[in-house]
Amino acid sequence: MKKVCVWSLLATFLLAGCAPATGPKQQTGALLGAGTGALLGAQFGHGHGRLAAVAIGTLAGAMFGQEIGRSLDQADKLAMQQSTQNGLERYRTQESSDWVNPDTGHSGTLTPIKTYRTAQNEYCREYLQTVVIGGEESRAYGTACREVDGNWKVVN
Repeated sequence: MKKVCVWSLLATFLLAGCAPATGPKQQTGALLGAGTGALLGAQFGHGHGRLAAVAIGTLAGAMFGQEIGRSLDQADKLAMQQSTQNGLERYRTQESSDWVNPDTGHSGTLTPIKTYRTAQNEYCREYLQTVVIGGEESRAYGTACREVDGNWKVVN
């Protein structure tokens, strides 16, 4: 598993450096997407199959993250962040929190999938997040944990 993590991190940084992102939000999106994709890919296969899944997950995540970073403006991001915090804090499992920016037409949802406590007694939630840009929907899975100040922090 250590080998997979090392390869995941290496691939993430190499892809982030080579990605044709033109601005900081695309670079950040590509980096975060690549890391998330690599972690998701590491959950599948064994041996060389796992490395292939990590590579595919890294590439797909980088492309998804870069596109989201390129397309969402500040108002979109604010609406998405508020929806994410609200959805994680107030919505039951399988209930969706929606957001829409009427100026851009971009929208999305956050749906908590699972709620649990860690060994350190932190509340965490797995979730599905969708973003619709230009009529095309993208999906991402993640996990967020509640911090001491009550805000939710995405951990992967």
